[in-house]
Amino acid sequence: MTAPAPVASLSIPFDNSYARLPQHFYARLDPEPAKAPRPIKVNHALARDLGIDPAALESAEGVETLAGNRVPDGAEPIAQAYAGHQFGGWSPQLGDGRAILLGEVVDRHGQRRDIQLKGSGRTPFSRMGDGRAPLGPVLREYIVSEAMAALGVPTTRSLAAMATGQPVFREAALPGAVLTRVAASHLRVGTFQYFAARQDTEALRLLADHAVARHDPQAAEEAEPYRAFLDGVIQRQARLIATWMGLGFIHGVMNTDNITISGETIDYGPCAFMDAYHPETVFSSIDQFGRYAYANQPRIAHWNLANLAQCLLPLLAEEQEQAVRIAQASVDRFPEIFQAEWLRVMRRKLGLREAREGDEALAQDLLDAMAAGRADFTLTLRGLGNGTAHQNFADPAGFDAWLPRWQARLAEEGADETMRKSDMDAANPAFIPRNHLVEAAIASGYRGDFAPFETLLAVLARPYEDQPGRERFATPPQPEEVVHQTFCGT
Repeated sequence: MTAPAPVASLSIPFDNSYARLPQHFYARLDPEPAKAPRPIKVNHALARDLGIDPAALESAEGVETLAGNRVPDGAEPIAQAYAGHQFGGWSPQLGDGRAILLGEVVDRHGQRRDIQLKGSGRTPFSRMGDGRAPLGPVLREYIVSEAMAALGVPTTRSLAAMATGQPVFREAALPGAVLTRVAASHLRVGTFQYFAARQDTEALRLLADHAVARHDPQAAEEAEPYRAFLDGVIQRQARLIATWMGLGFIHGVMNTDNITISGETIDYGPCAFMDAYHPETVFSSIDQFGRYAYANQPRIAHWNLANLAQCLLPLLAEEQEQAVRIAQASVDRFPEIFQAEWLRVMRRKLGLREAREGDEALAQDLLDAMAAGRADFTLTLRGLGNGTAHQNFADPAGFDAWLPRWQARLAEEGADETMRKSDMDAANPAFIPRNHLVEAAIASGYRGDFAPFETLLAVLARPYEDQPGRERFATPPQPEEVVHQTFCGT
């Protein structure tokens, strides 16, 4: 009988650049141990991409590490300081109130990545909170962030979910969990606001230099490196929001502390994907006035970027008036950049390979017809490629009037139909993390059954492929299944 192979000890190749910044950028502390940690899910593919042995993460040593009970060799645990505008209201100090950055690794593609524990206990930034996370928000972030990655959206990733074996008290006692989050960085607009509010120009410069080295190394070679850096952030955010809009995604809490410098989607709290399309759709229970409604996302991104530009004024020029002119010129370009990115997204979704005058109106008129006809966002766009879009409308009159215009526009290009359908299928997913399916997986998880969670993850890993036998995962909710509100995990 052959003896089982020994499990490799956990080795994470940390190289922690942020922890080398001055002490007032963060607080050093270890995670709070969990009472009885056990694994829920380890992301094997992502672990390998980070140069970490997945089997070691699932070992007793790995589970202890991912639950916050053990600090691995090379880690330098810190809670990062930042500020932010939350629903337009200014908070001069926020920071990682329930998250601890273990450290950074350079992945197999040469990209630096943060590894952070979310829900790992109190920090100096917890603001009367317990620093813990209920199981439901951890499962939601795991599902949606991994679905976003498969959809091709820049996003933080989920490396692992661990149960803590102890309750978290919200409106009721709920099982606790810890999410291990991976990000290109956790630098936010709010990180810059933290130091700008304190008029700490030296810290601002150190932070900007760190961000340039990490996300915009080419900007360091420019005559105006900080302007080039600002332009890079604006470009990434325009591309990100356009991608969200093309998928019917609503972030739900676009506060400045949730807007990354890297251009990744972060903090999947009350996020959701639309079923029936309407531009004013809101899901977040805390967004009572629709500030972060679907159609408002570009405008809010513009506002957030203006706040970043204001933070950078001391670095842009010695003279205040000149700095303001530089910042204004960059920020004023956001609507134009966003619109170009959105039109690029919509052309792909409509199967248009060439840019022609009238394409913007063609795309917008389809969306207007979808809103009037209460059409499912995802299935309508997917159905354009195979002739089934019509059936997704409660009232197809507007779509029927629009369809000949689109068909005439396609005929002008004369592309091969098989190739066009393939291109459109690659731009229009069949599967998204629909709210009712996410909620069902969470409810099962609370009962100790993670099979629906695993199945949903498997389906969402191949969103652009037809998956025979899994049609129910593409089907809109029945009236009794509709999710009207989503909730923040804090």
